[in-house]
Amino acid sequence: MIVGLIVNPVAGLGGPVALKGSDGTDVQARALALGAVPQAPARAASALRALRDRCPGLRVRTVAGAMGEESALAADVRYELAHRPGSAVTGAADTRAAVAALGPVDLLLFAGGDGTARDVLDAAPRTPVLGVPAGVKVYSGCFAVSPFAAGTTAAGFDGRTVEAEVVDLDEAAYRAGRVGVRLYGTMRVPAARARLSGRKTGSSAAPPGSVDAIARAVVAAMRPGTAYALGPGATTLAVGRRLGLEPTPLGVDVVGVDAAGTGVLLASDVTEQTLLTLAMSQVTHGVLSVIGGQGFVLGRGNQQFSPRVLEVLSGITVLATQQKLAALGGRPLLVDSGDPAADAAFEGHVRVVTGHRESVLYRIQSASEELP
Repeated sequence: MIVGLIVNPVAGLGGPVALKGSDGTDVQARALALGAVPQAPARAASALRALRDRCPGLRVRTVAGAMGEESALAADVRYELAHRPGSAVTGAADTRAAVAALGPVDLLLFAGGDGTARDVLDAAPRTPVLGVPAGVKVYSGCFAVSPFAAGTTAAGFDGRTVEAEVVDLDEAAYRAGRVGVRLYGTMRVPAARARLSGRKTGSSAAPPGSVDAIARAVVAAMRPGTAYALGPGATTLAVGRRLGLEPTPLGVDVVGVDAAGTGVLLASDVTEQTLLTLAMSQVTHGVLSVIGGQGFVLGRGNQQFSPRVLEVLSGITVLATQQKLAALGGRPLLVDSGDPAADAAFEGHVRVVTGHRESVLYRIQSASEELP
């Protein structure tokens, strides 16, 4: 089995530092200056380890340096180099050139986000591919649910494929709080539905008032002296507005209530480090919504909730409309914080607030758990 490997080394760089994406050299430089640490090479290595353990005769064809070779070395797999980027600072053109240089492969693994998926589609429109999720958002349907799932899916690939959508997101608009997603194209991916994240869907099907009812329930349960970290999403945005605040669209804000029940903004659009510092100084509770169509609670667009932050939170409250849960078709909610041990702590069932005085127990699991 010959597997191609492409890594976008800066994918996901902007998530923990509240930049909401990583497109553009200026954003990447700012993220590094804020202390962001590249995670994509390590996530690619995790996928390769899972693949290597199940496919001893594995051959990897990849790119020199951080675009693949470092991950192959970290995973201790045999590899051959097919391309060397012209610079240590790589971009979309380098991804496209690297994919073209790999030549024919049985399956192309790429680690990145939606922007990387676009570049791969441009360079290899009919090659079977599988994305290792490493971006901030990962809205396209061509990604496995986790690096581990990418490796196990690649190991079992028998040539059967299905079409998966690649979507395009305007990051500048996203940072301003506007989500404009459009279909860019489709790619062939392994026919392993349970291990694929699927395309993100919106909440337009929710009846009017259902999100407001959830917000009312959350605010009613808030207590003075506790800080509440509101993750991104339309439902958590409604929570902040019910408190009389104007939350950061698609960011993480920390709020509270005073003795009179009035909303107080404690910190706006926080980074992972700021959230950690605050959570270590006072009791802090996470409030997170579910990504429609995918079921992710952690690890997609809310990387500020890192494993070390999760360790010091007093707990989390999960929010979702009944329609959003029904659309999952019984599939579990997922967590992919980047640390399998931290994810394992969520195994079991979680209470999901679905309305005012309404909640359900719903199955939740690590995205790295072995799936059928």
